[in-house]
Amino acid sequence: MAGTLRIGTREIGDDTPCYVIAEIGHNHQGSVEKARELFREAKLAGADAVKLQKRDNRGLYTRAAYDKPYDNENSFGATYGEHREFLEFGLSQYRELQAYARELGIDFFATAFDISSADFIESLEMPAFKIASGDVKSTPLLEHVARFGKPMIVSTGGALIEDVQRAYDTIMAINPQLSLLQCTAGYPAAFEELDLRVISEYRERFPGAVIGFSGHDSGIAMPLAAYVLGARIVEKHFTLNRAMKGTDHAFSLEPVGLRKMVRDLQRTHKALGDGRKKVYESERAPIVKMGKSLVLARDLPAGHTLTESDILMKSPGGGIAPYDLSKVLGRVTLKPLRADDFLSFEMLSKPSAELARS
Repeated sequence: MAGTLRIGTREIGDDTPCYVIAEIGHNHQGSVEKARELFREAKLAGADAVKLQKRDNRGLYTRAAYDKPYDNENSFGATYGEHREFLEFGLSQYRELQAYARELGIDFFATAFDISSADFIESLEMPAFKIASGDVKSTPLLEHVARFGKPMIVSTGGALIEDVQRAYDTIMAINPQLSLLQCTAGYPAAFEELDLRVISEYRERFPGAVIGFSGHDSGIAMPLAAYVLGARIVEKHFTLNRAMKGTDHAFSLEPVGLRKMVRDLQRTHKALGDGRKKVYESERAPIVKMGKSLVLARDLPAGHTLTESDILMKSPGGGIAPYDLSKVLGRVTLKPLRADDFLSFEMLSKPSAELARS
């Protein structure tokens, strides 16, 4: 049995609508105003949460990685470190965006890429922590974040099942508020690499965790399939325009795409129902119109014993249903009947066994 999770005011579990995270990452291009616009558009599209990424770049990267030249069309600096620093928000920007998210009524949290960033996020009392796929094996970071006692959402791209098991065991021993997201860490990920059936494996193998899907694929169809398989959190990258400068925009959803995905996930939640087959009022008239009744094949006199050759199935329904044919055969007509008349039990004799009892 899958677990449940509460983020903000939302309870997330098997019987709930999908919790949708608009992953902004650094698609704001270092601009608080763009970030605010992304928050606003995500809320208008119906997302439950917006998410940024937090890095202590000097502490996170080796000196060689930080100082490596980064000269390409998506660069915001001459070196990779300069590029990352340009895109990084500090405390004042986070506080401004946190206040704006509250005003909008949308959950706001961030991915912690290192222990220093985790402490930064916790100082802001965010409602949840995201852990990126690259840190599934970073057990010291997982333990550190787990001790905050907040819901943790862990992507599992680039990991084998034993890596996910290790992360699960590490976190659950400290903090049972866990969601594991099936993810393929390609940017973008090919459809044949999404492995959505892993969602079912996660649900069986990791009881107590809410299972979800972090999609780096193009389009909005796969989150629906993921939801049907049991994913109750969906994360998709989000941008204002896929043509904007940056590495993640090309496979991100634009506002219209996010809006359609949220709409379709809500419809899917309703459409799945409760697993019980039932008849709805909206079906009754069409089923009568399309259904069939037992009618007479020809004119018959009173006292005639019915045989199969006397009876046809014709639309509409509403008369004796075809599955009751055996209950009609052998009975005697109590009055003259005409071809195409609906049969009814009132116009026929009682069954011979019933007559014997009377």
